[in-house]
Amino acid sequence: MNILQINSSARSNGSESTRLADALVAKLSATAANVSVTRRDLATQPHPVLDEAALQALFTPADQRNAEQAARVALDDALIAQVQAADVIVIGSPMYNFGITVQLKSWFDAIARAGVTFKYTATGPVGLLTGKKVYVAVARGGMHRGAPSDTQLPHLKTFLAFLGLTDVQFVYAEGMGLGPEAVAKAQAQADAEINAVLV
Repeated sequence: MNILQINSSARSNGSESTRLADALVAKLSATAANVSVTRRDLATQPHPVLDEAALQALFTPADQRNAEQAARVALDDALIAQVQAADVIVIGSPMYNFGITVQLKSWFDAIARAGVTFKYTATGPVGLLTGKKVYVAVARGGMHRGAPSDTQLPHLKTFLAFLGLTDVQFVYAEGMGLGPEAVAKAQAQADAEINAVLV
């Protein structure tokens, strides 16, 4: 089983979303044989944002790209290859200002490519990254689960489904900014959710 772990916190150490992603990967690794884990920490290995130069490179035919353009597209190609090779994807996703981090957004922009990870058809887009299991460890400072303020979850669900990643399980740690007691409670509940989804 090939596991791809994506840590998207701006902090490479001390992040609750990363702690939960690590716990998910550890439990998955302990319950399966022949496990290979690839980890990408988007704080220590940030992916470049999608800017005008990147768009020009992507929309230039491969045989017409200059060296700089080819190198830029190759960065995205490497991330796409990791996703395609994964059987299981584990994403650590903290909420920043009601949404996902810029680090995760840049990773999303890199792996979404028409004709490769999704395609357009007469009846609408079709995701091509099928047959994979996704676990998302969500960490928030406040309490947003099931509330109108939770704009992070719809974004995650919509994007993943767009690429064909529809078998998605979420694990939550909420109230991380509400004091030590709230943190301890959130961590215990999140750990219990991990145990429940990985029985």
